[in-house]
Amino acid sequence: MEQQGKKGVMIVNLGTPSLPNKKEVRLFLKKFLSDKRVIDLPRFVWLPILHGIILNVRPKKSAKLYQEIWQEEGSPLKIYTEAQQKSLQKELADYSVKYAMSYSNPTIEQVLAEFDQQKVDDLTVIPLYPQYSTTTTASIYDCVTQYYQKKSHLPTLHFINDYCDHPLYIELLIKQIKKVLVQEKIDLLLFSYHGIPVSYVTKGDDYPNRCNRTTKAVMSHFTELPYQQTFQSKFGPSQWLTPATDETLKKLPSQGIKKIAVITPGFVSDCLETIEEIESENKGYFIDNGGETFHYIHPFNADPDFSRFLAQLV
Repeated sequence: MEQQGKKGVMIVNLGTPSLPNKKEVRLFLKKFLSDKRVIDLPRFVWLPILHGIILNVRPKKSAKLYQEIWQEEGSPLKIYTEAQQKSLQKELADYSVKYAMSYSNPTIEQVLAEFDQQKVDDLTVIPLYPQYSTTTTASIYDCVTQYYQKKSHLPTLHFINDYCDHPLYIELLIKQIKKVLVQEKIDLLLFSYHGIPVSYVTKGDDYPNRCNRTTKAVMSHFTELPYQQTFQSKFGPSQWLTPATDETLKKLPSQGIKKIAVITPGFVSDCLETIEEIESENKGYFIDNGGETFHYIHPFNADPDFSRFLAQLV
């Protein structure tokens, strides 16, 4: 029986296909890439590309990649988000804690409806993106506000839009890095953040600055350790934030950087972009070009310390 309460917390992540097959991946990509916050192009330009090319080509390729990372219980992103929700519920016994996904089930609308049924009148929304961007955090804000535009009852809303340099978040990242440094000496620590198109930044998206603030806060504790900041997951022909993670990893060995650790501070759960893209594809680029040691520092995943941090945010 679900806890009845006046206060609620909703953590929100991107979402994931329900199964690693072409049909389900296509449904997920259709919803994701139809979001105007994600693809900021005129609809008459973008929709023919999406429906005419991308949704006919990309689902098959992406499905194969999802099959490589899929676990017995399902998608890693869903598994870890559920674990974070359950752990946070233990931390906040007086709250009703739920999780939602922007582009898959349970949807934001479905979860907000459940809070309505519980008569929650004080709701905290936490996007699971440490660095604010219009492409992620703002999209969740849009969805929440659109839901309540149609409702008579409006709870007191607390929307946590960023925690890029929150001391407890930085402390968790430092703890992860120290675990690697105890094991082996590295030549470089690489921060890899999900990229966005440069045009979004030109229009006012503060995302690069938020990433810089995270990196700077972490490196203030490792003043002697060389580091670089890069951006991954470029999609489409437009100019994205640079330097690119993949191109950087191809070049580092020729610069004498043979032992590295890679951390992805924009992700709080492992997913396709971390397990397949960083730990497999980009590791391959580094090793194939002469790299010797590649440590991938996993996100928080089911670490209860992360849930304790979320409880502090609430």
